[in-house]
Amino acid sequence: MSRPVPPWLPVLAIGCTLVLWASAFVAIRHLGRDFSPGALSLGRLLVGSLTLAVVVAVTRRRTRRPLVRPTAREALTLVAIGVLWFGVYNVALNEGELRVDAGTAAMLIQVSPVLIALLAALFLGERFTGALALGLALAFGGVAVIAVAGPGDGDRDGLGVALVLLAAVVYAVSLVLQKPLVRRLPALQVTWAACTVGAVVCLPWAGALVEQVRAAPTSSVWWVVYLGVFPTALAFTTYAYALGRMDASRLGVTTYLVPPITIVLGLLLLGEAPPALAYAGGLLALVGVAVARRGPAAAPTPGATPGADPVRSPAPP
Repeated sequence: MSRPVPPWLPVLAIGCTLVLWASAFVAIRHLGRDFSPGALSLGRLLVGSLTLAVVVAVTRRRTRRPLVRPTAREALTLVAIGVLWFGVYNVALNEGELRVDAGTAAMLIQVSPVLIALLAALFLGERFTGALALGLALAFGGVAVIAVAGPGDGDRDGLGVALVLLAAVVYAVSLVLQKPLVRRLPALQVTWAACTVGAVVCLPWAGALVEQVRAAPTSSVWWVVYLGVFPTALAFTTYAYALGRMDASRLGVTTYLVPPITIVLGLLLLGEAPPALAYAGGLLALVGVAVARRGPAAAPTPGATPGADPVRSPAPP
């Protein structure tokens, strides 16, 4: 008989997840001084892929379950997810954070659940509700406010906002593609495969990565390793652990804490914060996400991974 899980353990797991995801925005902003967006993406994804491979191997040994071989169609979907979620997403976010502060980036990325719900309604046959329409309008009203916010403690321009929003869009597309995939394939296997594809996509920056690793301070190199091990690999594992032991709706709401945690970390570690008007835009965007999440969720598909409901899925960095 298995021992009961202490009630504080899932809470600790989701707490670790949120702090790690928030810290990634700050680390990316910090590393922009030593690594180009493409090289940083490659370094992070190489470390993340190797770490996830270890996690998958340990999980397989513990559960004694073999990897599930994807069909040709599933393999193509995995490649698309890897190119978009881990390739385009990381490069766009890294480039965007050269122009906007970490807190602003975290607020912009949090519109992803509304985009996911919209795409699910358009392409997966899920309901397009009045709550979703209102949430979408509020969320993009918030994005517009953030876009016109004046300079804060860091540099800011419209291109930076657009690039971070692009990252949110490609993440939303990726999760909609992933939802049918995880009905048969384990979510951890999908994440590992997609991360590996993303690393392959970023290989054109291998030469730049080698040069920048040689020139960068040792502390910055370790920050790249941190990004690959903790926010990329460990945070997904702790989130999955919490998801298996907490209600998915309640767990999804906790991702609202990522922007404020990011803002506090950015202030403490980087000495920068979003401009005053961006706070109002971020709050409006989060209200939009909350309104969209009040709509009825789609019925779970038999065999689907718990928490795969698009409206309630997290938006990690």
